[in-house]
Amino acid sequence: MRKLLSLLILAWAGMLMCCLLISSLSAPNPSSPVDLTGEQARLRQELKASGFKIVYESNRDGNWELYLMDAEGSNPVNLTRTPNVDEMYPHASPDGRKICFVADEVYQTPQGEKKIRNVYYMNIEGGGRTKVAENARQPCWSPDGTAIAYTMGKSTKYTTLDYATRGIFIYDLKTGQTRQIPNKSIMHAYNIAWSPDGKWFAYTVHKAMGFGHAIVVMDVEGERIYPLNIGGCRPDWSPDGRRLAWVLADDKIALADFDPERCRPGAPMPVRLENQRVVIRAPGKKMEVYHPDWSPGGKYIAFSYGQGEEMVGRTGTWDIYVARASGGPWVRLTRDGKNNKEPDWVSRQ
Repeated sequence: MRKLLSLLILAWAGMLMCCLLISSLSAPNPSSPVDLTGEQARLRQELKASGFKIVYESNRDGNWELYLMDAEGSNPVNLTRTPNVDEMYPHASPDGRKICFVADEVYQTPQGEKKIRNVYYMNIEGGGRTKVAENARQPCWSPDGTAIAYTMGKSTKYTTLDYATRGIFIYDLKTGQTRQIPNKSIMHAYNIAWSPDGKWFAYTVHKAMGFGHAIVVMDVEGERIYPLNIGGCRPDWSPDGRRLAWVLADDKIALADFDPERCRPGAPMPVRLENQRVVIRAPGKKMEVYHPDWSPGGKYIAFSYGQGEEMVGRTGTWDIYVARASGGPWVRLTRDGKNNKEPDWVSRQ
């Protein structure tokens, strides 16, 4: 009887080990990037041959700096090197020659030190820094690279809350002039994304404008706002403007098809996005995926994986990964877990 029991225990243990092995092969394993599967190795080679780069924020130096690396994670370079300023939230221009970003800076006033978040842009190698606006945040580029959209801080009091915003403004790089978009009622908008055809903004709104929490699209030059039938936050347009990627939940990044014909006066609300599917899912308890960004051409998605606060200027244990937009294994690009997040692809020049 004891012998039979021992054999049953051994058989059960063997089956358990087989299940664990199969599970490890069928799911991405971002905690073991050195042990590459064949598919991960092929993906890394594709990224290396792509000629793309990725810019991101990192706290590895003890303060927030902007880094630039090759698409497979090699050759990281600190672009900012400013120990007394925190640079974050980088977005590369469509031609890959400039980066817009936010900088948390400290000023001396008669009342003492004052911290403020400002929007800048600079050349891709880190020079030519130009201030766009003070007390501003959430910048993004127009599809032709001639303008930067951003939000203003809701108040003059410094905060890292990403939705503490009011209005959407557009800065013209050639003239240096700024204008507010026609819809003056925008509040608590964050993670603005400008569509490739230049007609739409997609963004998240939190507890404002009649919404509890929603992802919406709106006319850049109009008044209309269209809520989408998706939960979550941080939408990002595909390069052809036909799909959106977004964070569906803390552990899921999803894609869906966008049809602009559904965004018209009298259309049913919320606007329905078709073909919704999860393409990136975080393995492990309490692990999260955030900050999805489409590659040029739409073949890949870069994102952050880790734990902690995902908001700009808040810390955790984040690293950057890339996966195909169709799903499948991940490739790990950063390895120190020191708040490497907000990745943005840089086009070949």
